[in-house]
Amino acid sequence: MLVFKYGQNTSKPGEAAVIPGGGAQQSDDPETSRRPRARGKGTAPAQMIAERLNKTIVLVGLMGAGKSCVGKRLAACLGLPFIDADREIEAAAGGCSISDIFAIHGEKVFRDGERRVIQRLLGNPMHVLATGGGAFMDASTRALIRERGLSIWLKAELDQLMKRVGRRGDRPLLQNVDPRAKLAELIEVRYPIYAEADLTVDSADGPPDVTVQRVLQAIEAELDRTTQP
Repeated sequence: MLVFKYGQNTSKPGEAAVIPGGGAQQSDDPETSRRPRARGKGTAPAQMIAERLNKTIVLVGLMGAGKSCVGKRLAACLGLPFIDADREIEAAAGGCSISDIFAIHGEKVFRDGERRVIQRLLGNPMHVLATGGGAFMDASTRALIRERGLSIWLKAELDQLMKRVGRRGDRPLLQNVDPRAKLAELIEVRYPIYAEADLTVDSADGPPDVTVQRVLQAIEAELDRTTQP
């Protein structure tokens, strides 16, 4: 039986894998992905946005939408720690990979662990959190994100997702199926739920910094809207 260390904060202070404006893409090193960056001086005007924030930014969306890649760069701009929920789940499961959890223990066990780990992460100081594609589908997780976070749906079209997921072979839901048909099915089921997020930002079919800027603009507009007298 798989035992998740739900209450253990497996994150460790460290530096970001991506520097704002740099050309590097998402790191494949799970240790680098899991380490949050200590809060420091962000990039202007993003720092001004960070100073107005009072909730964790939670990125939601399908696999391939760019949550981890964009999340790292967004966190670097804002001077906030970045945490990848999938990497935290693996650490809480004693290093068992997401694919192995699915294969050995089943999706139900994974979703239970995912829910508990995200609940713990949302109790941490403010940060940027990238969630797995199915996390926001859980009603209790959505409610918790709504209470403690600012949720942002990174929306991407099917062709765009297909181009990105083809770069990795560790997507449990795409094993032994037609990837395009499965993604189309997930879009139909999940997009109406993702639409309940606080903000929706189109994931750019290009450099991730373009999407980061869109996210910053959306956050700033939301802060302006909610802080008006």
